[in-house]
Amino acid sequence: MSIVFTARRRLYVACIALAAAGAPGSAASQQPATDTLTLERALRTGVERNREVRSAELALREANAQASEAWSGVFPRIDWSASYTRNITPSVSFLPAKIFDPTAGDDDLVRVQFGAENAWNSTVSLEQPLFQARAFLGVGAAGRFRELQQEALRGATQATAARVSVAYYDVLLAQEQQRLLEASIARVRTTLDETERMQGAGLASEYDVLRLRVELANLEPNVRRARNAVVQARRTLGVELDSPDLASVNVAGALADIEIPATHAATAGVGSEVHQAPAPLHASLPPGDELVALAMENRSDLRQLELTASLRRTELRAEQLEYAPKVSLFANYNINAQHNGSPTFFGPAGQRAYGRLAGVSISMPIFNGFKENARIRQQRAVVRAVETQLDLARDRAEAEVRALADQVEEAAERASGQRLAVTQARRGFAIVGAQFREGLSGQLERTDAEVALRQSEFNYAQAVYDYLVARVRLDEATGQAPLAARRVAQLERP
Repeated sequence: MSIVFTARRRLYVACIALAAAGAPGSAASQQPATDTLTLERALRTGVERNREVRSAELALREANAQASEAWSGVFPRIDWSASYTRNITPSVSFLPAKIFDPTAGDDDLVRVQFGAENAWNSTVSLEQPLFQARAFLGVGAAGRFRELQQEALRGATQATAARVSVAYYDVLLAQEQQRLLEASIARVRTTLDETERMQGAGLASEYDVLRLRVELANLEPNVRRARNAVVQARRTLGVELDSPDLASVNVAGALADIEIPATHAATAGVGSEVHQAPAPLHASLPPGDELVALAMENRSDLRQLELTASLRRTELRAEQLEYAPKVSLFANYNINAQHNGSPTFFGPAGQRAYGRLAGVSISMPIFNGFKENARIRQQRAVVRAVETQLDLARDRAEAEVRALADQVEEAAERASGQRLAVTQARRGFAIVGAQFREGLSGQLERTDAEVALRQSEFNYAQAVYDYLVARVRLDEATGQAPLAARRVAQLERP
């Protein structure tokens, strides 16, 4: 009797399998996307269009202009001025008559007119600083400020690349979670259809059907949540790319296709690309001390603090040199002309006067109410504050790099283990399915195998995501930003 029951069950399951194979797919065919967005393209788009990067670029352009302006303090200054005055009523003064006639009385006055009806004046002046320490230091300070803005641009570009990469991986994770959930629902529905047919044939119990229906009812509401997560992840990526609508863009890559063994890649961060084909990663991370040294040399926030400290020291030196003398060379060339009657350009040739002078001026502050002493003390405090911030930032950077390196190692090992778990879970699900069709296992075992497969696939996708994000953060923490360096170089070209 048992043999007959098993044979009937095999025959019925085979009929169900043939019917399912001939039936059309239940999932709707996906419309081809109008465009494909790769990680490399997303990075380049983000660097070119991100508003924070554009703001940093404008700040660098301003710093370049300020550096050019600082040179004006050491170049000669030449001014030219010209004026014409029409004296409608020339000014008149009264002088003692004895100046012109010794025999005149003491109270006698003579009316004397000063100036003519037309007055012309033209002056060319030149001033050349010979020694002004603050002006020369200002040139150096402007150059350091420009370097600071260059580094700020590199840091903004690097941070943007990291955010774009994480946002891109967020989309991949959301898409993978949706895909795995829909695949799990499809497996449960297939199993439910088979079990319902088997129940009708008396080969399965009502409890088996109810259990599958409950499981399906628990899974289906999560599909909407998964789809909303994909939409939200796309929106976040769109904000970083300054592209609000990414609905028609196919984000390339799949986390399930990325294989991360325990010995993993050192270049899977900001500069890498996610491929649709399986892409094993091979090279291991450098030692922790090398990563820390790399961060101390290339990390943008540390370099900005170092440049800020150098700039503040230059400003302190400029304040101290306020006590130094200032030496300048000056020269003037002047033409004057006056005449009555109708205006004639600079009057007749005989009524012009020329003036020429040249000299050297020296000035040095003696006492200004202790103002400079107070300013020097303020600047020294600012220098010490920046140096303290730099020391603290270095300690925090070292701790962050070592923590991220540990996270990368842990995620790589977890992904490697989860990859094996997925393979084993798929094999187990296939074995239980075969045993179920043979009548050697029940519906409970098949449901448990499906749950284990679903959980292992979710865990692997999460482990791959954690690894990729940790690599992006580690690249950012160690200052690895090739796109940022190229962007700064592009702006420096004439």
